[in-house]
Amino acid sequence: MPHPYLADKDALVKRLHRIEGQVLGIERMIEEDRYCIDVLTQVAAVNTALESLALKILGEHVKHCVAGALMSGNEEIAAEKSRELLAAVERFTRTR
Repeated sequence: MPHPYLADKDALVKRLHRIEGQVLGIERMIEEDRYCIDVLTQVAAVNTALESLALKILGEHVKHCVAGALMSGNEEIAAEKSRELLAAVERFTRTR
């Protein structure tokens, strides 16, 4: 089964490039000895952008992979996808 985010792959890659630009901007700020709070504000913006991207991918996983497994009627596959989902949510919430 293809990965569900493939339909939005170009949009996701563009978002990642914008995030990469933000990170490079932070690097420049540090090189230029910019005010700490300004740097931290930009770090928070990058974190928010990455969280937003992760939520998009997680949502697509639920809508396609998990839902498909549940609708398949195969209890083993459904249980596996449910475990994957819970593990992903746990990882995501631990980073917050």
